[in-house]
Amino acid sequence: MKMNTLSALCLAGTMLTASSMAMAWESEDGAHSTSASVALGTDYVWRGYSQTDEEAAISGSFDYGHSSGLYAGVWASNVDFSGADLEIDVYAGFASEIGDTGIGYDVGILRYIYPDTNDLDWDEYYASLSYSFFSAGIAHTTEVYGSDDDATATYYSLGFDYNLPYDVALSAGVGYYDYEEDYADDQTDYRIGVSKEFIGFGFDLTYYGMDDNGEDANGDLADDRVVFTISKSM
Repeated sequence: MKMNTLSALCLAGTMLTASSMAMAWESEDGAHSTSASVALGTDYVWRGYSQTDEEAAISGSFDYGHSSGLYAGVWASNVDFSGADLEIDVYAGFASEIGDTGIGYDVGILRYIYPDTNDLDWDEYYASLSYSFFSAGIAHTTEVYGSDDDATATYYSLGFDYNLPYDVALSAGVGYYDYEEDYADDQTDYRIGVSKEFIGFGFDLTYYGMDDNGEDANGDLADDRVVFTISKSM
């Protein structure tokens, strides 16, 4: 779904305005809750490279959570690669803390779905730990990018999140994609950005980059870039 930035802005403006009339829901006993979001970005960058052929992206999500830590949700965005126009991610997992240590954990499974080209669909299993400003994660699959060759790939990530003055949030991270030897060269991506909530909307400005292996494998889609995103949570 390759759309120009002007038409994407017009559509997103309508979506964001409509979203401001919706609210998150929570059951009376606090055991169940739902939330949703909608966002417009100048690009959709995933693990270092553009998924929208360097065009604007409109995305939205809907999530359910239980007080036990169980959760499930769906997220969708336009894309533009390998004949795919739409990506839908369906996920479920469990997130909680280890006693009173302040260490959080999250484990789950995610299904990448491309409705107009089903041969790209694939599953990924993930787990992460977080403490204070730091986080570490791992995601593993045996069918990366929908490969029919049982291609194994593991993605390792480290993150750092810190609150700056004036309610500005700093976020930085680095990821390492470890591919099966005969499938692709391993790749490293990195990012750093700032975000802020203002008048009920979220504003994010993030710089993305990849190493030489990533640039060689993904061409211009892996060039260094800055992405601006405006979002609305409900």
